[in-house]
Amino acid sequence: MATKIRLQRGGRKSYAFYRIVIADARAPRDGKFTEKIGTYNPNTNPATVDLNFERALYWVETGAQPTDTVRNILSREGVYLMKHLKGGVKKGAFDEATAQKKFDAWKADKQKGLEKVAADEAKAKKDAAAKELAQEKKLNEEIAKKVAEKKAAAEAAKAEAEAAQAAAEAPAAEEAPAAEA
Repeated sequence: MATKIRLQRGGRKSYAFYRIVIADARAPRDGKFTEKIGTYNPNTNPATVDLNFERALYWVETGAQPTDTVRNILSREGVYLMKHLKGGVKKGAFDEATAQKKFDAWKADKQKGLEKVAADEAKAKKDAAAKELAQEKKLNEEIAKKVAEKKAAAEAAKAEAEAAQAAAEAPAAEEAPAAEA
């Protein structure tokens, strides 16, 4: 039986979620499978992978052929590196402890890179928020300035109207006492 390591689709429309499964090569994509070895969620940034590392390594060593996407996932998780290191142990190039040390160093370096990417993304998001806030403050200041100018113009017009009204009433008031006398 030819076995494949493939993705089995789940999730709702426009929000795919996949199980990483071992299946017969002749089985349909969402059909019967032998074993579920993990999940893959491409909707997050970066994509979330939950993988049973030992079972994935076992199936790769057994000869199960992964699809292209699953090969990339397994490679990023280090399954193929561990297979390569175990091959070196079998050939006698180095011992098991050295292989594990190399794998742990690779995993730590990869984790450091992922943390750096996450930190850069968080910094970019924070900078964008600060820039947006500064633009909003500037816009609010411009609006407040326009409102203040409008209020000042309205106050000036009101004062001018009051002055004109007072000026019109003043001569009328002066004429009234003169007529009485």
